[in-house]
Amino acid sequence: MTDAAGALKHFYIPEEQSIYLLSHADAKKLKDWVNLCIKQLAQLGYSDIGLIGKGAFGFVFAGISGDGERHVFKFSRITLPQHVRDRLEDEAFMLSQVDHPNVPALVAFQQVRKQAILVMQRAEGDDLEQLSLNVGPLSARIIVKITVQLAQILKALRGHRVQEEPKPIVHGDIKPSNLVWDPIGERVQLIDWGSSVFAQLDSEGQFVSGNVMDLMSSDMQQTNARLGDVYFIGDEQLNGALSSPRFDEQGLASTIYALASGQSSRFGRKVITPQSLGLPKMLANILAHMLSDDLHEQQKGADYLFAHIHVLNHMVFGDDRPVRFVPMIPVWISSQSKDIETVVYSSRKSYLRQHAPEADAQLKYVNDAQFERYYKNYLMGMGETEKGFIAAVSRLGKFPVVGGMAIRWEPDGVYVDSSLNLYDESRQAAFEQSVNNVISLARAIHRSGIFKCCMFNAKDTLHIERDSPDTAFMPSATCKIPFELSRTPAVKDNSRTHSYFEDGEDPDELLKLPESIMQRLEQLNNIHHTGCIIFEALPAHLKIHSYYMLLDHSKQAVFEQLLAEIVAAVPQIKGLGISGFMKLPYKDTRLFEHRTQQPERYYPRNPKVINEME
Repeated sequence: MTDAAGALKHFYIPEEQSIYLLSHADAKKLKDWVNLCIKQLAQLGYSDIGLIGKGAFGFVFAGISGDGERHVFKFSRITLPQHVRDRLEDEAFMLSQVDHPNVPALVAFQQVRKQAILVMQRAEGDDLEQLSLNVGPLSARIIVKITVQLAQILKALRGHRVQEEPKPIVHGDIKPSNLVWDPIGERVQLIDWGSSVFAQLDSEGQFVSGNVMDLMSSDMQQTNARLGDVYFIGDEQLNGALSSPRFDEQGLASTIYALASGQSSRFGRKVITPQSLGLPKMLANILAHMLSDDLHEQQKGADYLFAHIHVLNHMVFGDDRPVRFVPMIPVWISSQSKDIETVVYSSRKSYLRQHAPEADAQLKYVNDAQFERYYKNYLMGMGETEKGFIAAVSRLGKFPVVGGMAIRWEPDGVYVDSSLNLYDESRQAAFEQSVNNVISLARAIHRSGIFKCCMFNAKDTLHIERDSPDTAFMPSATCKIPFELSRTPAVKDNSRTHSYFEDGEDPDELLKLPESIMQRLEQLNNIHHTGCIIFEALPAHLKIHSYYMLLDHSKQAVFEQLLAEIVAAVPQIKGLGISGFMKLPYKDTRLFEHRTQQPERYYPRNPKVINEME
């Protein structure tokens, strides 16, 4: 196994690792670095400065200039190799080439000592991934509006010229989080040009350069394309084809599909089809063609879209209404909001690995914007629907939620046990629809096995550090595993009790816990509660992730004592790896029949009958 593939064992790590999961030293470095960036911006005359994002290459801040302009700043991580840091200057150059009302313009590229800073205008509104997480699938009217504007941007990029010579631009990373939506002006803006390049081929597949010497050069034989987000790019870009405007057509189709279905990837397309999303039939069919496995079909769909932008632009819609749905499994909604930074830990992944050796081999060549996203590349070896299922589970971690799910595949259907606790009432519909997507995709997977996932609050993670793997992990006197009491005591029903241990040992979990901890866990198992506990032992760092809610209030003192004894036994932990246990409040299993595909559902031709839609 490569080192990268080995890192995949820790599958719960999100795209942007929470500061609450870092070691004390790493967390301090990050905080110091952020403060340094803010200080540098203040010295340049900016005010109201705040961190708005971070990624593989650096950090993104927002601030207001001395003359009141709202700007965005990208800082490259100075710990990266120089050739990677130079990418920020490449991004500034590509952005300087684009002059379009739907693209926030370049303001400046500056070098402050060794620190590169890219300054851009700030787009008004929220990114579309965040909007999707707030409201769920977007209305058909908004989806069409975004499609039209995005198609118009791509049309302009493919028509780009330099000194009268065609020089098409490929954005290379079109996805919901790179699109900002202004709800007042209903305008979309395309941001983040870090993967953009000049196209080597035009949309007809012909070399862009007419110069014979250029065509013979090695630059035209090797792709200049950058990876982009593997949840949204098409196979050609993923597999290293020469760069073409066709890449962005795939980004557009994937993005529109994800926003219309309330997903965070393109992978569910064969089960939750574009024709099942309540879109106008014309757009649904265009998306179905563009998301086809057949390259000719993809291009035919895109050509049809560009030729019929005016038709989509003049479609008539009724009033926007929330997408109707029925929750497939119950979700508990807290009346109080809680500041939760959710992390999803999913065990039992072995049965999803179809071609692990091939996936491991591909990881060796990943040296791009995705190098911190090992787990996404690990998905390469899976079937399309399995990828969609894993992506749908990951999306749940973008909500303030704790709890867990156990999904079991049997010949007669899919059995689901769950305990999902959402701490933001305003996002209930979006969350429930995301859960429905998990189940819809699970129903289309035909295999035997079990998949479990726990969702915990990273802010509750305990960190215990040591100098070397030869010494014991020593918890401090203040180290306590937190738990909550349920709002009302629950009576235990032994016939329906769920156990920590009913699924046996997990083949993916490498950490063997000491007998003293296992005994305490068995004692905890007999107390009526719900939650999870995960031990993650690294060479110099132990993390104890947990979410616990005690349902039997009469056992509070015993429960607290057992948790304290688990912490006291931590110095006995030997070895490295991960070990986790989940307990649901009851066995309340729901059975869903296997279903390969969602039924067709279109926006009505006559918007007046919108109320009759299912």
